[in-house]
Amino acid sequence: MPTDDLEPSDPMEVPADRSSLMTLEQFVLDRQQRFSHSTGSFSRLLRDLSVAAKIISRNIRRAGILDVLGETGTVNVQDEKQKKLDRIAHRELVRALRKGGECCMIGSEEQPDAIPVNPNAETQERYAVFFDPLDGSSNLESNNPMGTVVAVYDSPLPASGRSLVAAGFVLYGPVTTMVAGVGAPGNAPIHEYLVTEAGDREKLERIRLPDDPTVYGFGGRVPDWPADFTTYVDEVEDELKLRYGGAMIADVSQVLSYGGVFAYPALESAPDGKLRLQFEGNPVAYLVEGAGGGSSDGARSLLDVEPTAIHQRVPVHVGNADLVDRLELALDDVRPR
Repeated sequence: MPTDDLEPSDPMEVPADRSSLMTLEQFVLDRQQRFSHSTGSFSRLLRDLSVAAKIISRNIRRAGILDVLGETGTVNVQDEKQKKLDRIAHRELVRALRKGGECCMIGSEEQPDAIPVNPNAETQERYAVFFDPLDGSSNLESNNPMGTVVAVYDSPLPASGRSLVAAGFVLYGPVTTMVAGVGAPGNAPIHEYLVTEAGDREKLERIRLPDDPTVYGFGGRVPDWPADFTTYVDEVEDELKLRYGGAMIADVSQVLSYGGVFAYPALESAPDGKLRLQFEGNPVAYLVEGAGGGSSDGARSLLDVEPTAIHQRVPVHVGNADLVDRLELALDDVRPR
């Protein structure tokens, strides 16, 4: 098994129970011993991503001072108005991945095509990285949470969710947290970390969805929901509390914390859904299923959806497994299998 060249942590004072604290690098090294695809370059790849996320977090915290509020006056490939911080986040992630050299392909919400990395090299690392650099960037003006979503595949893009070897998100909320998993889809333990100002990442705990779900949040305009989905909503709103903040990562984080269900369903005006499979649906499904929950496009696990395009859209439903199962039963199966 290849070993990593990461420096060991400094022997600083720690609580008696050392397992209560773990840096991201220590976590990756631990998982590396249990996951056959892990190598030193894989660990460095995740470290590069964490460094980029830290830079994005600093830019968000200092947005007013740095004059990065507002829009650029352009739209991205999704035909969405670009925020200044969208561009900054995209730039920092691409820069980190190119500099590190541990991946062969980069994909981003802000880029129409995949970006080959060092295409003339005689050998290529196997990892393709896709990300949404700043999920929920429209929340910046109202000072609400945003996030960065990252998916690491060991296949060229577009790739199946079953090709994921890691996924994670960084949530820029009242505090900055990182949720990440490394390993085979469905079996990867999911952990949450507190990202401190000092740069250390304190391990909070392994995430498991609570057995007694509490919250739900659904995207899209209510008049645009199909009748079968509306029927499902009528059922769960009698059981759960509405929590929806307009940033997918913040809403999914609440489901991971409290249990429940998040969905951005197929709409009458958008039967293929609004969220993107490669860098939203797949990584979120990977994390929620790893935490003991379920995911669905309405008929199957999101991880089993056949990829057809880099910016392919898909209905996204994730949460406690029984709530996702009930949703599938409620929906008319009109999408091709």
